[in-house]
Amino acid sequence: MKTRATLIGFSAILMWSLLALFTAASGKMPPFQLSAVCFLIGSLPGILVLLARPERTRLLRQPAKVWLTGILGLFGYHFLYFTALRNAPAVEAGLIAYLWPLLIVVGSALLPGERLKWNHVVGAFLGLGGTVLIVGRNGFAFDDAYLLGYGAAFLCAFTWSGYSLLTRRFEAVSTDVVTGFCLATALLSLACHLMLETTVWPQTGFEWFAVAGLGLLPVGAAFYAWDFGVKNGDIQILGAASYAAPLLSTLVLILSGFAEPSWRIGLACLLVTGGAILAAKDMILRKAATSPA
Repeated sequence: MKTRATLIGFSAILMWSLLALFTAASGKMPPFQLSAVCFLIGSLPGILVLLARPERTRLLRQPAKVWLTGILGLFGYHFLYFTALRNAPAVEAGLIAYLWPLLIVVGSALLPGERLKWNHVVGAFLGLGGTVLIVGRNGFAFDDAYLLGYGAAFLCAFTWSGYSLLTRRFEAVSTDVVTGFCLATALLSLACHLMLETTVWPQTGFEWFAVAGLGLLPVGAAFYAWDFGVKNGDIQILGAASYAAPLLSTLVLILSGFAEPSWRIGLACLLVTGGAILAAKDMILRKAATSPA
């Protein structure tokens, strides 16, 4: 069960690797408007399940702390991420924000029944090294003028890692509740859009297809899969394996013609893959030991 849940959680990482491609293809829709539309689309599968099985609506009756954690996690992360990108260069902001997998691995030691091992920490740092090569391919230039953006990016990393770790403590809470989190995030994003942005709609059918893809996969199904994975799987392995997202995202962009291959990508691939395998060492050995000869 734990291995299956870990693999389901990893499917979220695979879906997040499509985020950059779909975003690049979605046109010029402002970020909060895009967030509102995508989270609304992302809530539709959960709504359909609740309509087909009305008895599951009772699973939405959860304590306020569950709702607060979920809404702050999903909306708070995206609000801070967009704020970081608005107030700091994308390279530096992205690198800082992507400290969250390392924070998950280290913070998991505080969870009941979990024990932090050397291979988890080393695996996470290898993944971070690979991410540095990818995100910083054009160099880094940290500037005091971007402190607001850097601060928002740090809060972004702590917000998502905190959400993931706290979600583990709510393992008895059904993943159905993610539907409510997506709806609330869509409404809050819409409010931010109306206050801060000018509405821009996709101009072509291809752009609408990209928006739908965003809502159904990286900003939709991925959150349901991640919720199930961190609650029932190996959260340390998932934290370290999360560094695969920027690598896979870059590979997808290369295959789609949006980016060029380089030695940095090859080395990053080795670091991220090696880090993920090292972090998953215990699970891999356990699986091998229980497999029939």
